[in-house]
Amino acid sequence: MSKKSPTIRDVAKLAGVSHQTVSRVINDSSHVLPATRERVNKAIAELGYRPNAIARSMALGKTKNLAYIAPNLADYTFASILQASEAYLRSKGYTLLISTAETEQELKVLIDDLVTDGRVDGLVIQTPIMEEYHRKMLGSVPFVFVGVDPQLEGDFTTIDHDNYQISQLAVDHLVSLGHRRIATIIGMEREDCVEDRIQGFRDQMQIHGCELREDWSIVGDWSASSGYQAAETFLHLPERPTAIYAQNDRMAIGAIHAARDLGFRVPEDISVMGVDDIPLSQHFSPPLTTVRQDFSKLGHRTADLLLENLIIEQRNRHVRMPVELIVRSSTGPVLR
Repeated sequence: MSKKSPTIRDVAKLAGVSHQTVSRVINDSSHVLPATRERVNKAIAELGYRPNAIARSMALGKTKNLAYIAPNLADYTFASILQASEAYLRSKGYTLLISTAETEQELKVLIDDLVTDGRVDGLVIQTPIMEEYHRKMLGSVPFVFVGVDPQLEGDFTTIDHDNYQISQLAVDHLVSLGHRRIATIIGMEREDCVEDRIQGFRDQMQIHGCELREDWSIVGDWSASSGYQAAETFLHLPERPTAIYAQNDRMAIGAIHAARDLGFRVPEDISVMGVDDIPLSQHFSPPLTTVRQDFSKLGHRTADLLLENLIIEQRNRHVRMPVELIVRSSTGPVLR
C-alpha cells in the first residue's frame, strides 16, 4: 500500500498554525508574517507536501474563472473594491467575470446561472442585503459576501468595514468638539451596514449622555440631493442641531450645500461630517471631515479570502476591516 500523501492539515500541525494560514502561504497572500511564512514553507518541504497537486485534486482552478457580482459599477465604493479584487486575482492567474445586479431578482438569476452551469470556480457577491436563498443556491461553490451582517449563521464568508465603529468614531469626534445636539442622515434602511451604523450611533450617543431625537434623524438614499433635503429640514427646526453626521460623503456634501444656501457657515454655525473619504472629500470647500474606509485593502482582502476558500473546507469566517477618522475643516467647536 502506498504511503498517504501529506495534507494541508498535516502541514498546519507541524508548523503550529491554522490550515487557513497554510492556504495563505500557498496563495502567496500578503497577510502572513515573514517568520510564519518561513515556518510553513519549512513544514511543506519537510513533509514533501505538493500544494499544486493537492489544489488540483480539490478542483482549485477547474476553469481559472471567478465571478464578481456588484449592484452597479457607477458607484465609487463598488468600483474601487472590484478594481482591487480584479487586479489581485489577475496577478494570481485568474480571470474575473464581472456582472451587475441591481435587484434581488437579477442577483438570483445571475447566481443560478453561474453556479448551475459550472462556469466559475468561485464568486464574490457584493450585496447590502443577504437573503437565505443566496446561500441555498450557492451550495458548495466557494464564495465571499461583501457588505453583509456578520451575525448571520451559516458556513459562509463575509467581509466588510466595521460599520459600528464608523459611527463610534463619528460621535466621539463631534462630542470632543463640544457638540451634544447631533443630527444624523442615515443611508437606505434595511441595508446591513446602515443598521450597524445606526446602532453604533445610538449606543455612542447614550454613552456620552447626548439626546436622541426623532426629528434629528432622517433617512437618505446615499445621494447628495437627499443630504441637501435632510439638512434643509434640520436647519429649519426651531431647535437646530449643532452638527450633522451623514452616513456617507455624498450626503454630507449635499448637507454643506444646503447650509450655505440657507446662510449658515460650516463649521462655525453647523459642523458636518461624512463617511468613506471619497477623492472629492479633501478637495471640497471646506475639506470634509470623514471616516475613511480603505476600499482597495478591502478588495484585496476579499480576493484573498476567495482564494483561501478554494482550498480550505471551513468557510465560516467574518472579517471586519478597520476604519480611520480623518479630521478636516468641515467640523469645529460649538460656538453657540
